[in-house]
Amino acid sequence: MRERMRRAKSWIDAQLRPEGETADLWALLLASLRATGYGIVGAGFAFLALYTIPLLLLTAVLAFLGVGRFLIRPMARWVRTIAGLERGRLRRLGHEVKTPYLGPYIDAPRNFRELRADPSVRRDLLWLVIHGTWGLLLGALLLQMPFTAVHDVTYPVWWYFAPDSEQNILNGMVEAETATAALLGCATGVAVFVLWILFGTKLLELQTRPGLTLLVPDPGMDLSEKVARLTATRAAALDAHAVELRRIERALHDGAQNRIVGVNVLIGAARREIRRDPARADQILERAQDTVEGALAELRAVVRSILPPVLEDRGLAGALSALASDCAVPCTLEVDVEGRCPASVEATAYFVVAESLTNVAKHSRASSASVEVRRRGNTLTVVVSDDGRGGADAASGSGLAGIARRVEALDGTVAVQSPAGGPTEIRVELPCGS
Repeated sequence: MRERMRRAKSWIDAQLRPEGETADLWALLLASLRATGYGIVGAGFAFLALYTIPLLLLTAVLAFLGVGRFLIRPMARWVRTIAGLERGRLRRLGHEVKTPYLGPYIDAPRNFRELRADPSVRRDLLWLVIHGTWGLLLGALLLQMPFTAVHDVTYPVWWYFAPDSEQNILNGMVEAETATAALLGCATGVAVFVLWILFGTKLLELQTRPGLTLLVPDPGMDLSEKVARLTATRAAALDAHAVELRRIERALHDGAQNRIVGVNVLIGAARREIRRDPARADQILERAQDTVEGALAELRAVVRSILPPVLEDRGLAGALSALASDCAVPCTLEVDVEGRCPASVEATAYFVVAESLTNVAKHSRASSASVEVRRRGNTLTVVVSDDGRGGADAASGSGLAGIARRVEALDGTVAVQSPAGGPTEIRVELPCGS
C-alpha cells in the first residue's frame, strides 16, 4: 500500500514538474511571487519608518530645547528595532548582514554627543528616510502589479455590470467605459503581468539595496574605534579592580586587623593577671573572645562582598531575595531570569542591588523600594527604585560612582533618574553573552 502511494506521489510530481521553457516560466513566476511577498513585508517596515520620521523630528526639537533629551535613547532604540527587522528580512533573502553595534539596546546613544560619535546612527537614520519613502513606493508597486493584472485581464467579463466609478483599468489611471476599451484592459492586464514576471525580482532588489548599503557596519570604520572601546573597557575593569582591592584592604586594616591586634593585647594582659587575679584574667579572656567573634564576622562580610557564596548556593533570585528581606526599607522584588547568567554578571547585579538598597536605607528617607531584574535576550536589566527624597548624584562621590565603575567594566550602562523630591530610579543594563 505504501509503495503504491509512493509511486502515485512520484507520478503526480512528474506531471506537475514543468520542463524546458515551461520550467523557466514557472521559476520566474515563483520568483516574482516570492519577491512580492518580501516586498509587502518591506512595505510594512516602510510604514513604520515613515511614521517614525515625524516622531524623530519632534524628538530632535524637544531635545534641542532641553526638555526632551530623555527621549533620545528610546527613539534610538526604536530606530534600531526597525533596522533590526529589516536586517532579519535581508538575512531571510540570503544576504549576510552583520549588525554594526554591540546590541540594539546596550550602547544606544543617550545625547547629541553620542549621536555624533556613532556612525551607525547616521546610517540608520538615512536608511529610515530612504526606506520610508522609496521602499514604501516599491513595495506598493510590487503589491499592485499582480492585482492590476488580474483586474484588467478579467475586466471584459464584468465591466458592463460595474458602476461608472469603477469602469477603469491600470489601477484607475485609464477610464474604460466601452467594449473596445474593455478589450484594451485585457491587453494591459497581460502586459502588466509580463512586466511583473520579468521585473518583480528587480523591484525587490531596488527595495533592499539601501538596507544592504546602510545597515551593515560602516566600511570606513577601521579597527581603531574597536580598539579604543576595548581599551576604555579594560581601563574601567582595571580601575574597578583597583578600587575593590583598596576597599578590601581598608576593610581588613580598619576592621579585622584592629580587632586581632586588640585580641593580642587582651591575651597579654590576661597572662599577666592569671596568677595575681584569676577572676580579672577570666574577664579579659571573655573580652578577647568577643573581639575574635567580631573579627570573624567582619572577615565573613569581606569575603561575601568579594563573591557572595549565596549566589553560588541559591542563584541570583535567591541572593537578591535575601538582600530585599534584609533591607531596612520595605522592599518588593521581581526577578524574571531564566537559567544562570555568567558569574561576573550575577556578581555585578548583586553588588548593584546591595549598594542601591544600602543607599536607600541610609540617605533616601524612603518608605518603600522595589527591585526588578529581567533578562531579555542577551541583556540583563536591573532596576532599583524608591519613593524617597531624590537628589542622588554619582558625581558627588556616593556609592553610585562605584556602581558605574563596576558596570562599565562589563561594558554595561547605568542610567540614574533622581530629581529633587524623588522618586529615584537606577537602571543598569549588563550584556550576558550568548
